Amino acid sequence: MERITLNIDGREVVTKKGKTVLEAALDAGIYIPNLCHHPDLSPLGACRLCIVEIKGMRGLPTSCTTRAAESMVVKTVTPRVEHIRRIAMELTLAAHPFDCLVCSSNLNCQLQAVAQYLGVSEQRLRAHPRDIPVDSSNPLFEHDLDKCILCGRCVRACHELRGVGVLSFIMRGKDTYVGTAFDRSLADANCRFCGACIEVCPTGALRDKNGLLEAGKSREAALVPCRNTCPAGIDIPRYIRFIYEKKYAKAAAVIREKVPFPMVLGYVCDHPCEGVCRRGDVNEAISIKNLKRFAAERDTGAWKKSSIKAPSSGKKVAIVGSGPAGLTAAYYLANLGHGVTVFEALPAAGGMLRVGIPEYRLPDEVLDAEIDEIRQGRFEIKTGTRIESLDNLFEQGYDAVFLAVGAHRGTSMGVEGEDSPSVVDAISFLRDVSLGRRVKTGNRVAVIGGGNVAIDAARSAIRLSAKDVDIIYRRTRHEMPASDEEVDGALEEKINIVYLTAPAKIWQENGAVKLQCLRMKLGEPDASGRRRPEPIEGSEFITDYDTVIAAIGQMSEVPEGFQVATGRGNLIKIDNGDSATSRKGVFAGGDAVSGPASVIKAIAAGRRGAIAIDKYLGGSGIIDEKLAPAEEPEAWLGCEQGFACQQRREAPCLPPQQRSGNFNMVEHTYDEESAVKEANRCLSCDLRLKISPVKFPPKRDSTKGSQ
Repeated sequence: MERITLNIDGREVVTKKGKTVLEAALDAGIYIPNLCHHPDLSPLGACRLCIVEIKGMRGLPTSCTTRAAESMVVKTVTPRVEHIRRIAMELTLAAHPFDCLVCSSNLNCQLQAVAQYLGVSEQRLRAHPRDIPVDSSNPLFEHDLDKCILCGRCVRACHELRGVGVLSFIMRGKDTYVGTAFDRSLADANCRFCGACIEVCPTGALRDKNGLLEAGKSREAALVPCRNTCPAGIDIPRYIRFIYEKKYAKAAAVIREKVPFPMVLGYVCDHPCEGVCRRGDVNEAISIKNLKRFAAERDTGAWKKSSIKAPSSGKKVAIVGSGPAGLTAAYYLANLGHGVTVFEALPAAGGMLRVGIPEYRLPDEVLDAEIDEIRQGRFEIKTGTRIESLDNLFEQGYDAVFLAVGAHRGTSMGVEGEDSPSVVDAISFLRDVSLGRRVKTGNRVAVIGGGNVAIDAARSAIRLSAKDVDIIYRRTRHEMPASDEEVDGALEEKINIVYLTAPAKIWQENGAVKLQCLRMKLGEPDASGRRRPEPIEGSEFITDYDTVIAAIGQMSEVPEGFQVATGRGNLIKIDNGDSATSRKGVFAGGDAVSGPASVIKAIAAGRRGAIAIDKYLGGSGIIDEKLAPAEEPEAWLGCEQGFACQQRREAPCLPPQQRSGNFNMVEHTYDEESAVKEANRCLSCDLRLKISPVKFPPKRDSTKGSQ
């Protein structure tokens, strides 16, 4: 690229041929005031703030539209230039809200910063304010026409950066404003809700709803909440974009950069990302989990070419427990060159993935395939091996231990008679079912609890040929911790959910289990934030069942031989969230630390454990892999008719009438057409982070510009 040299304010400035005077100056650290200019947009020169004096050129040209030339001599600060700039700024502010110059609510207001830089501290020229109400009718964004200075940056961004072309100048003269054709709503005008217009607005005339960027979050966390909310930090917009582009192996590679179980997550992730998906404010959230499964099922293994296993470190790590936390830690530690052995008390690896999630949600062959994939040539798994003492492990030469023993023991209901032979805890029940042991439920089953374990137990009972299954929960569905889709699945299978009801007493009589319950009402919120259930006096009633399954909580079993500090609920205490326990060289994570949590949170805990252990062993703690090619996303979205109205595509499911008596997979995967169309619904929120920032003026004395 040819370079030229020009003189700006007495300095020799070297720049690329073709750049404007404004660009050359800003690149050299010489600030020239501007508002309509944006580094990603075509120059306009409308605000007249970037005027300069150029030797041999008549008038005061705008530096944003004037190309730099060899030996050009430019003066950016002269009395004449500053006088005209202040007049231009005063005219810009004339119809602006009177408090603009002193408002502190928008620290990113470029207009205010430039006005202060120019020494404009009051509005001498005052036109009658328009006093137009803020338009909050559109999802995600607000439009405050009173703050608009008609710089045109939003219009150009919509047309030039995204190719959507929704925004334009409406009317002419003093009545001009930025809007959509025929004042349609953004949805009706085919807006893609990408936020480019918000990003380039210099005044806050266009802004995010709900103080998005003022909520104490980082810009990235606020603007791309799906990625920020994922406990493992999966780059969700990136893999969804690859699916839309039909680059499925690359999509799978993106997921694998953060988690070793993409397929498992595609089946059972509780997808907190979908709860914060900004598309949900437009109509319905993107089906992120189902897209993950679609990509994982089309994984060609191409990512393996980029996966690097470090040479042996000479260090050995023992992992106690082969659930998602333990296996995740094992995978990353092995990749870092450490010798890893996983010890599992159960006869098969997988932990709660194996014995806590029924096959109709996660088939054994899927779990087996994922475990085999991450284990091959990396680490050893010893099943049927219960560890009772960590001293033995250290004596065997292990340099560090990661405890991922899960929470495999059900908690007591505290109800008289719960030790009856016909009362079982849900964890034991699901374990026996998963391991193929003989389980008899009888015709009538009651499940006590409202979490996903309770739903899994109830739906498993139906598949074991129980005729009537009641889920008894002491609050309402609104407070139910179980995921909506699991509750919906239970209702489809004719499982009856009895809300605002709690068990009071259990006993055997004439071959039946008598369950006495109380009706409840909701009082004030408790420590969980949910309204506290309170018994209604005299509301007792009794129902006959063959089996009662208690699903009210889980505990971790931590042997005394581990010699680590535990807290409430027998949970292992760790230091400041870095996975280190009270015992040197011993780390912990997963349900044994947090209590029962989701699979993705357990994977995230395994990642943290691997990082902490590697650092303890003298490594860098860097576990992330670059498995997908670095490709800049296409910023041009284009206009798409009816984009905002596109409905979420649900994955096909096994009909409810075909689910009883078997554990066949209920939810199936997308076909290609459905997956691509669902991926296309993504708002591509991450593209907003690709827009270049503008350069704010340096701080200077407000009186300097008037000298």
